[in-house]
Amino acid sequence: MTVQALDQAKIDAFGRTMADALNGAGIALMASIGHQTGLFDTMATLPPSTSHQIAAAAKLQERYVREWLASLVAGHVIDYDPAQGTYVLPPEHAALLTRAAGPNNVASGARIVALLAEVEQGIVASFRNGGGVPYAQFPRFQQMMAELSDTGLADLINAKLPLVPGLITRLQAGIDVADIGCGYGRAINLMAQAFPNSRFVGCDFSEEAIAVARAEATQMRITNASFEANDVAVLGVANQFDFVTAFATIHDLAHPADVLRRIAIGLRAGGIFLMAEGAVSSKLEENLDRMMGPWEYAISCMHCMTVSLALDGAGLGIMWGEQKARTMLADAGFAHVEIKRLESDPDTNYFVATKG
Repeated sequence: MTVQALDQAKIDAFGRTMADALNGAGIALMASIGHQTGLFDTMATLPPSTSHQIAAAAKLQERYVREWLASLVAGHVIDYDPAQGTYVLPPEHAALLTRAAGPNNVASGARIVALLAEVEQGIVASFRNGGGVPYAQFPRFQQMMAELSDTGLADLINAKLPLVPGLITRLQAGIDVADIGCGYGRAINLMAQAFPNSRFVGCDFSEEAIAVARAEATQMRITNASFEANDVAVLGVANQFDFVTAFATIHDLAHPADVLRRIAIGLRAGGIFLMAEGAVSSKLEENLDRMMGPWEYAISCMHCMTVSLALDGAGLGIMWGEQKARTMLADAGFAHVEIKRLESDPDTNYFVATKG
């Protein structure tokens, strides 16, 4: 048998790739901690400071803060002056790590790393035995998604809804609206507050999420919105809504084709479905140059796909892509589908689908 000689240069290069991966994982975990403890927000307001000064300002334990700082100095996230023993968060880095960054806050999203790590053994078992890891096994998921959703919905009224021609005028006059997979109901409550003449309903299978949505509606004194804890795949309504939304929801569902068909049935003639999904291709080879491609496929494997398969579902995953989405929308009964994007959100496709 011929033994193929190994290319040492390739071995060395791949070793560096894997070292970068492990270092990146460490930075991501530290970024998650920095977000949750408020360290990034605190450091953004401080001049170059010692670990004791930073810990005091953040009201945290210095020894932990010092080791956290060391990791992020080594990761070129925080600058360190060894002569003065001081640390500083460069403003260019703060622009991507603090709550002031809004939807550009990478540290907030970094929490997903720890979340996925907690379900790793369930994923490993699913590799061997099939099935998946259900939503209930993901700790703090609804809470984390709510925070990410809040930043993502900051321009809902002024930018996202106007993607549908004439919609704002119709909402002002009064129409019936539903949001599928509404989570904590932020989108519904924002729309209901902005358009008091329209009527809104949010659907989500999570009783916990629906309870939060209802509480917020009460706090905001909203009377034109309601929330239902149900599986929209079996929601028996027809010709009830003029406008339906689904923000990064369809790819997670157990039976997305059924849901899309139910949405089409639930819309009145000429009704509009606004579906937000990742701006990706259904073909792997067309996603290889994506900066966050490995991360996106990993999230798909360890969350989006597995929660669907746990219910004997389709397991679409977050990378189902534009081509498959168009096909499924057409099969569901949407005669015309147009994809729009926002300059402020280039990684999202907004499918404006009209019922046939």
